[in-house]
Amino acid sequence: MRADAARNLELLLTTGARMLAEDPATSIAAIAAEAGVDRRTVYRRFTGREELLAAVYEARLAAIEAAIEAARLREAPVPVALHRYVEEIVGVNRTWPAEVSRMRSDPEIWARRLRAVEEVDRFLERATEEGFLRTDVPARWPGHVLGSLVHLSTRDLPGLSDAQAADVIVETFLRSFGKGDAHPS
Repeated sequence: MRADAARNLELLLTTGARMLAEDPATSIAAIAAEAGVDRRTVYRRFTGREELLAAVYEARLAAIEAAIEAARLREAPVPVALHRYVEEIVGVNRTWPAEVSRMRSDPEIWARRLRAVEEVDRFLERATEEGFLRTDVPARWPGHVLGSLVHLSTRDLPGLSDAQAADVIVETFLRSFGKGDAHPS
């Protein structure tokens, strides 16, 4: 793909993600117009709205998977991995705000989403085993809360950089679930 075509596709998909997050019924024509791309160009690339939606969700999942990889959740020290993961996911949510849960009907996309959630859950289990998180809370609760905090940050911390938003989220998370010296004072 030519560089300009790749840029147009990226712009189309990120615009689509933003607009679909605001209104799931947004039309291809509206997305194309907002992205500054001719509607016919969109239809040459995508046969219809569902195919465009799948491409948006595919791009979001690829970004989530890259964020998990960059955070090194299995091997980096827990505090470093936690902050890196949150910072990366804040960036993903800001670039790709469309929620993947709308793609439950696509088994491949849904399976990838579940694998990403499982990877974060395994990390939080490791954080608990290593003494960074409390053991007196339901097993999946920290992951749900962390996901909610990250989701809220996309909307409620717009003036902060991804790193600054991660600082706020990690501090809030560790004040709630941290054990002993795991959270800042």
